[in-house]
Amino acid sequence: MAITRSRYRTASSAGALVAFLLVLIFGSPWYVDWTQQGDRGIFLETLAWPAWDFDTNAAVRDVLGADLKAILLIVFTWLFITLLVGAQLASARGTISAIFTGWAAYMFAAALAAFLTSFLLPNPSFSAATANAAAGAGYGLIVGWIIGLATMAGRRP
Repeated sequence: MAITRSRYRTASSAGALVAFLLVLIFGSPWYVDWTQQGDRGIFLETLAWPAWDFDTNAAVRDVLGADLKAILLIVFTWLFITLLVGAQLASARGTISAIFTGWAAYMFAAALAAFLTSFLLPNPSFSAATANAAAGAGYGLIVGWIIGLATMAGRRP
């Protein structure tokens, strides 16, 4: 039983670490500016979605919302991987199951982070929050397989 729990924690930690690296590298102002300079393709442009910034000229509400979204994405990724990996059935504990677990956790985390931080924007509304959650889920759909691979690596004994 202890070995199984440590593998669950390893999968959650690996997924959260990869999520942190994705947000840190591809959400950085340098990368976001690079993707906005030209047509880089849907994958490279989608990687820049949880953009964080420390721009002193921007409104505090905008900077706080963007930075909080990036932080919540990492925290929710860890939380959802922990919840989903622990709930897997013994018969579904394979490679494909681990990839889908990490992928789904990242989609849920991105959607929830976008939904919650939408209420920090000017003129918050439920419909705008739902649209932002859909954008977050789209980001998770396109990028989440990377987290799935990290979760799979963490699940191996």
